[in-house]
Amino acid sequence: MLTYILRRLGVSVLTLLAASVVVFAVLQVAPGDPARLMLGMDAPQEAVDALRQQLGLNAPLLLRYFHWLGGMLVGDFGRSYTYSVPVIDLVRDRIGVSLPLAIIALILSTAIALPVGVFAASRRGRAADAIAMGATQFGVAVPNFWFALMLIYVFAIGLRLVPAGGFPGWSGGMAPGLEALILPAVALALPQAAILARVTRSAVVEVLGEDFIRTARAKGLPRRKVLWRHALRNAMIPVVTIMGLQFAFLLAGTIIIENVFYLPGLGRLVFQAITQRDLIVVQSVVMLLVASVVVINLLVDLSYAIVDPRLRQA
Repeated sequence: MLTYILRRLGVSVLTLLAASVVVFAVLQVAPGDPARLMLGMDAPQEAVDALRQQLGLNAPLLLRYFHWLGGMLVGDFGRSYTYSVPVIDLVRDRIGVSLPLAIIALILSTAIALPVGVFAASRRGRAADAIAMGATQFGVAVPNFWFALMLIYVFAIGLRLVPAGGFPGWSGGMAPGLEALILPAVALALPQAAILARVTRSAVVEVLGEDFIRTARAKGLPRRKVLWRHALRNAMIPVVTIMGLQFAFLLAGTIIIENVFYLPGLGRLVFQAITQRDLIVVQSVVMLLVASVVVINLLVDLSYAIVDPRLRQA
């Protein structure tokens, strides 16, 4: 087990290094000069050159890369070109929106997907199975921003139950903050719930054909106990894998939803930094999101041994 953990840690470190090279290189070849954008297109060239020197944009690419990488290792993500504040401060302010949003969306998608998947698997080939899988197919096909617009139209504009956008902050209490995040979380959760329900249904259907399930039924165990205690538990490996990938996606892929609901999260920060050519913010935030994906995948791999005792023994 220790060897497996060390091997997975080594692969994760190499993945992060490769990702840092790709992120830095892609952003450096992107068109546009940050100094020119900050000063305006009519600014004199002398002023632009002076600002480039001040920002360190004239240094060799390799030196800039190692300076950026070394800074991240000690918690220094650089200073924003646009906001003139440390990038870590911007991240600290925005993560308080994106992280709760991703957690709520994952809880909602799991709460929807597992019962739907088990229900469809237990009625394989029947009308209920076809209806459930048809609904999940619709959820997979429709983009989350369409769900977001429909939710705003129905619950914010029509029924006036929740705000249509914006975020009041956590200083005013948990209730207003959660109220502002509920519609974005539902919009994010529905497509992910559809995917997870289909995976759950396929995994449970496969497990239901195993000998130990027939033995459990022959012993007279209740149908509900066979499904949830035996079938679902032994089908959790692919389900846990998708859940881990979904949480990483929910944390890193909220750009559209945060812009639809005007939420001051990491996704909106990256969008604004791209439009303003604030390279250091884009590089640092993207690397943080990549690191979160790598760490989550590592934790998912290690959780397999908890879900399935056979893997722990191996």
